[in-house]
Amino acid sequence: MFDKILIANRGEIACRIIETCRQMGVGTVAVYSDADAGARHVALADQAVHIGAALPAESYLRGARIIQAALDSGAQAIHPGYGFLSENPDFVEAVEAAGLTFIGPSGQAIRAMGLKDAAKALMVEAGVPVVPGYHGAGQEDARLAAEADKIGYPVLIKAVAGGGGKGMRLVEAASEFGSALEAARAEAKGAFGNDAVLVEKFIQSPRHIEIQVFGDGTRAVHLFERDCSLQRRHQKVIEEAPAPGMPEAVRAAMGAAAVRAAEAIGYKGAGTVEFIVDGSGPLREDGFWFMEMNTRLQVEHPVTEFITGLDLVAWQLLVASGAPLPARQDELAIDGHAFEARLYAEDVPKGFLPATGRLTHLSFPAGARADTGVRAGDEISPYYDPMIAKVIVHGSDREHALQKLRQALATTQVAGTVTNLAFLRRLAAHPGFAKGAVDTGLIGRDLDALTQEPVPCSKSRALAALGALGLGVAPRRAAEGFALWQPMEHQARLDWRDEAILARVQCQGGGYLVRLDGGEAAHHIRREGEDWWIDGGKVSAELVVTGEGHVSVFWGNGYHFTVPDPLAVAAGDAAGGDVIEAPMPGLVKAVFVEAGQEVRRGDRLAVLEAMKMEHTLTAPRDGDVSEVLVATGAQVEAGAALIQLTEDDA
Repeated sequence: MFDKILIANRGEIACRIIETCRQMGVGTVAVYSDADAGARHVALADQAVHIGAALPAESYLRGARIIQAALDSGAQAIHPGYGFLSENPDFVEAVEAAGLTFIGPSGQAIRAMGLKDAAKALMVEAGVPVVPGYHGAGQEDARLAAEADKIGYPVLIKAVAGGGGKGMRLVEAASEFGSALEAARAEAKGAFGNDAVLVEKFIQSPRHIEIQVFGDGTRAVHLFERDCSLQRRHQKVIEEAPAPGMPEAVRAAMGAAAVRAAEAIGYKGAGTVEFIVDGSGPLREDGFWFMEMNTRLQVEHPVTEFITGLDLVAWQLLVASGAPLPARQDELAIDGHAFEARLYAEDVPKGFLPATGRLTHLSFPAGARADTGVRAGDEISPYYDPMIAKVIVHGSDREHALQKLRQALATTQVAGTVTNLAFLRRLAAHPGFAKGAVDTGLIGRDLDALTQEPVPCSKSRALAALGALGLGVAPRRAAEGFALWQPMEHQARLDWRDEAILARVQCQGGGYLVRLDGGEAAHHIRREGEDWWIDGGKVSAELVVTGEGHVSVFWGNGYHFTVPDPLAVAAGDAAGGDVIEAPMPGLVKAVFVEAGQEVRRGDRLAVLEAMKMEHTLTAPRDGDVSEVLVATGAQVEAGAALIQLTEDDA
């Protein structure tokens, strides 16, 4: 076993690896960028090495710098985590050339699965079923269109390199193929430097079920399946293990196919074989097809750990150090059910735009596992993935585990940035999801209902008003706040979103009487110890005053209010809505217009990249571009003015 390893990653996965290393007595070396100097993974590691500036290309993607850090610190091996350099075969070979061990598969195995078309050809040879499609080298427009006609619509155009849904387009008719192909190629070229695509049959009511595999370079085992069908924009949201409605015969067939795939490339370490599954009816042995293999540990690996009782990072360290597979297939079994929900800093009502901000308050329930790389006080920066945490639960069966997930999400608390927490809560309560009727289109079909913003009730607003006045931080004496023979009245002003809330507060009956908006609603609130009582009943609410004019009420959902500075002067919208602003901090990837150019509503104006996603900004109306205020390559903050429009003279 290694004495010390370097972790070539950041955030929650770096913290996760450090946790296992501590249990195994293995020393750890963290690497960090300028933006991560005070990060949680740096604090947890035994050593830490600075590797560059905030941008990944100047830090976490600097393979040579990371290898040198490992050599200088005395580490014997490098664990890549996931993302960044984890599936870079050149990095793997450079690590090994330096006399270090790469904790993962060989560069050859990564290359074998790195391009989807070549990987599928290899899987056909290994006897693994693949989706009908065209994976050939001919990339002419006419050839691809002809192949799509042969396959039959609808079809998927997919980039042969990369993943995460980039370079992917669903085409439902031949008339749409040309424009979809152009868009897919452009996105693939920008994301992966490779615009080659493949064309596949689109499976109706598809489910995304993946098999966790583990190999020692010669033989492999599978650790059962995970269902990752709850997705938006091809990004996973909630994962579970095992898959609902999975017959034993189908599980055995999928597991055997995944093991054949791993053994065909001499796979070593943890990997995932992803299958697209026909979810239009009961799962069948002939109703699943290979999509791709992820040659690394997956984000959702904790659900597999919960149902198997295993530590996959410990297995990785053991196998990388030369030990054989820790268990045979017949020694592995499923125990109960597990869910994982991905908690992100993102603005759901604005189309899930990634968000930034300082986490002024962060709390997870004791009954759930929370894999996180941040703490209260940490900054969610624009440079990296905006994940705050993974909330994971385990129960004796699916119903029990789902109830624990709902409870865990209801009692998770985040303040300081907008999050997708309310969206996750609604999704966990979705009746179709509760029945196990999941497919990749579930979120899209019910998106409006799932993304509705929860509105604070009058009791939550009244409680927030106490916080705005500083009355909710600790109990006050009943006599406090009286003047002569009449109770003194305090006035509170706070805002929720764009709504102004006015409240008048008096001490009364050992607590406070709070009247909202001119007396339309009134509530008596008192505090006993750590408990709040409203109108005579104890409630499971928590009031958090985080400073800088922010008050949060956590009560089923999290409601976040701001207390305006009475000396501040509100700025008017001088631009009259004619300024195109950055919806989030990010990098200006492209500007498509210039001053004097006429645009029509919906025309592309610019592309902004933030947190590994690209967002196209379009013209909100017809008009003329009067001024371009930003250049390609600029790093901008949220709200920065980018392009000025004027009315079209015509």
